[in-house]
Amino acid sequence: MNSWDAGLAGLLVGTMGVSLLSNALVLLCLLHSADIRRQAPALFTLNLTCGNLLCTVLNMPLTLAGVVAQRQPAGDRLCRLAAFLDTFLATNSMLSMAALSIDRWVAVVFPLSYRAKMRLRDAALMVAYTWLHALAFPAAALALSWLGFHQLYASCTLCSRRPDERLRFAVFTGAFHALSFLLSFVVLCCTYLKVLKVARFHCKRIDVITMQTLVLLVDIHPSVRERCLEEQKRRRQRATKKISTFIGTFLVCFAPYVITRYSQRIPEPPAAESPGTLEKQLLPLFTLLRLSC
Repeated sequence: MNSWDAGLAGLLVGTMGVSLLSNALVLLCLLHSADIRRQAPALFTLNLTCGNLLCTVLNMPLTLAGVVAQRQPAGDRLCRLAAFLDTFLATNSMLSMAALSIDRWVAVVFPLSYRAKMRLRDAALMVAYTWLHALAFPAAALALSWLGFHQLYASCTLCSRRPDERLRFAVFTGAFHALSFLLSFVVLCCTYLKVLKVARFHCKRIDVITMQTLVLLVDIHPSVRERCLEEQKRRRQRATKKISTFIGTFLVCFAPYVITRYSQRIPEPPAAESPGTLEKQLLPLFTLLRLSC
């Protein structure tokens, strides 16, 4: 194991610790707060948190073993199970983030009818759909024997070693990422653009009221006037920063892995088999990014 693999293994161990701690804290908050549990977003958060914990406990240790040993870390059956869970949990995480964005869109755009539109039953139906959607592709991959250990990614994931299946596997990979990553990204962009539009509209209304108040209060101290104007600027940027951070995190976590997976088309292209290539060094890092989200 070279220094790059050793550093990657250390980073993976640290990520496992942080992931366990952070998701356990979220789970404890949900368990100890009845008020939070009664709200629909709690169901989406619970689904995302449980998926992250399962990924941390089941998939990350096998990925760590694959990085350290540079070979398949377990038997074929266990590796196929890990690959199935890896594909399912990754898709479930992306769709859960999309579901949370839909919930925020309903809450902001329809504030008066939010409780009627987004009940716990509706949230449960959305979670059930994310599970069915997320199960479809790993189930198809399992039936087609496209689950196993991928040497370049140092993990058990989607792969096909038969050259005659290159086109079919490329189509499957494209459909999978289009209906998981791309679909979630489009939903995130559409919903949060609507949220941003509403936020800016309310900011303009508040700005008008603030300016009218400042004009009427002629005896107001200049420092108070400056603070009001500064808060006005911060208010305009706050929603944009939050939305950009959320969507940016989604892209940083999933985009590098998805782009490299789709660009390769086949599991182990000959040009990338050399252990010294930059691609072989970066691909496990992209896997780590996806697992850590």
